[in-house]
Amino acid sequence: MKWQGARELFLNKFLLVSILDYHEKGDKKIVDVVAPIRTISEKNANKEFIRAK
Repeated sequence: MKWQGARELFLNKFLLVSILDYHEKGDKKIVDVVAPIRTISEKNANKEFIRAK
């Protein structure tokens, strides 16, 4: 799924994703394609972010 599509489908929600494709622009990595795994509650978003690899 394209990143923009995931943003529109899961509007105003925290989403755990697997990055399938990206490109580099300068020193930044730009995400192009993701596989949504699950939504995350606002309460647990920081905890999940710290645990993410």
